[in-house]
Amino acid sequence: MEITRGGQFLVKETKCEDIFTPEDFSEEQIMMRESVKEFVDKEIWPNKNRFESKDYAFTEEMMKKAGEMGFLSVAVPEAYGGMGMGFVDTCLVCDYISGATGSFSTAFGAHTGIGTMPITLYGTEAQKQKYVPKLASGEWFGAYCLTEPGAGSDANSGKTKAVLSEDGTHYKITGGKMWISNAGFCSLFIVFARIEDDKNITGFIVENDPSNGITLGDEEHKLGIRASSTRQVFFNETKVPVENMLASRGEGFKIAMNALNVGRIKLAAACLDAQRRVTSNAIHYANERVQFNTPIANFGAIRYKLAEMATSAYAGESATYRAAKDIETRIKIRESEGASHQVAELKGVEEFAIECSILKVAVSEDVQNCADEGIQIYGGMGFSEDTPMESAWRDARIARIYEGTNEINRMLSVGMLIKKAMKGHVDLLVPAMKVQEELMGIPSFDTPDYSELFSEEKEMLAKLKKAFLMVAGAAVQKYGMDLDHHQQLLTAAADMLIEIYMAESTVLRTEKMAKKQGENNVQEQIAMAKLYLYKAVDIVALRGKESIISFAEGDEQRMMLMGLRRFTKYTNMPNIVGLRELITAKLVKENQYCY
Repeated sequence: MEITRGGQFLVKETKCEDIFTPEDFSEEQIMMRESVKEFVDKEIWPNKNRFESKDYAFTEEMMKKAGEMGFLSVAVPEAYGGMGMGFVDTCLVCDYISGATGSFSTAFGAHTGIGTMPITLYGTEAQKQKYVPKLASGEWFGAYCLTEPGAGSDANSGKTKAVLSEDGTHYKITGGKMWISNAGFCSLFIVFARIEDDKNITGFIVENDPSNGITLGDEEHKLGIRASSTRQVFFNETKVPVENMLASRGEGFKIAMNALNVGRIKLAAACLDAQRRVTSNAIHYANERVQFNTPIANFGAIRYKLAEMATSAYAGESATYRAAKDIETRIKIRESEGASHQVAELKGVEEFAIECSILKVAVSEDVQNCADEGIQIYGGMGFSEDTPMESAWRDARIARIYEGTNEINRMLSVGMLIKKAMKGHVDLLVPAMKVQEELMGIPSFDTPDYSELFSEEKEMLAKLKKAFLMVAGAAVQKYGMDLDHHQQLLTAAADMLIEIYMAESTVLRTEKMAKKQGENNVQEQIAMAKLYLYKAVDIVALRGKESIISFAEGDEQRMMLMGLRRFTKYTNMPNIVGLRELITAKLVKENQYCY
């Protein structure tokens, strides 16, 4: 198996054998998945109304139960009371535990991710021994205090201060934090504050002791995730022992950014089962709801929606588990080279930070669209609190904001790719120059052989990569380091990048499945891969054109637009209505999301 570096998917052809898919889950992983599903179906899903009525105590009770089941400890090393399972396993648990309600999903994600992970990855041995076993078991819960009224996306601009005491034994932290998940029932906070006039903030582990200058604001009343405890936290000369500094002075910004990288792929995973459940509920309703003497599932307009919902869920799964395994492989390589678990995991995730940002954007937007269409299929009932659709729609909305807004992540994905190219980690220059040479040459008029499964689709993917390299390469040449100031251009390029990764992941997963199970047995999956790619081509063409006409003029513009048409042209256009019909027929027959 060839090892890929982050961002390299853009400049090399990946073989389907070299990616991990949900069909590759081990028996142990399948058992874990079933255990999580059983917990959610028994404890969480039947009690959705309690979450929607802001029953914060019930969220805490369910978190304790999740701790008893071991679900909070999956990513924690065995030395600190955890299961010490791999990165794919942590995404798998995050996926299936998060689909019933965003309230529990947020509590779980905040605790296991940004509440616990900074200590396991940056803590001293003493800090880990003291705190992590309690967090892994659910005896204690964690929260993460980064955001301030004036510091949102600009995380390093926080005003919270940490002042060293005269005797040098502790820091006094003063300041206010907002939007703190789990604040109402947590035992400790990961707090970011600035020491003196340091350029970068510093992280601290702060135990939640109200007698130590810690007060909480009232629970925030939110659009969604209603039973996720969200409060402001105020520190007034809160004493924190010097040994509770996390990592070194001024390393808080690095901790925050790396925690967000992990959080982004976990957030994508957390949106997957929500899509499956919404799609399944929409199918049930469409099969049962009769209008004009026939179930509405027989109407083409409804079948269109169901096919699109299922396809986006399938694509999200394909890309998320591909990236999760790539990260896990990179972690294992680092460990085999002698790196500690802490360093290996940090570097493994950092290597695929581009993919983490891509997934965060793509899947968070897909789950919102899925829930929106779910409401539409339910019609007037979808707008009622008596059905699960409106809460799914409200819960989905936050996913585009936290772990870095989608706007920030779009710009990050392209920015990080360019930085990787400049460091020599991904060779963009040579492929971009080849694309320029190809544009100057005469295109081939040979009739290609597309008899093999996905032969044209894989050629299309290669052409879409050329389209991105053409646009991004020309933009970098024109603007250089000033490209950061052209945000609309960056976001357009990011959309091209996102669609390439998502479409390729879907095609490769399906090709791998077809080789194992036979093409005849995966016709619907083949249809979803083709449908997703068809739409991706249109997005690349649209966003590419928008980019080109924003910075190129005259002959250069004409040449690039001609190249874009060449790179987004099908030889054999798929019958999209036929593909959707094939996908939906099985969904309606199975009466659930079945892929």
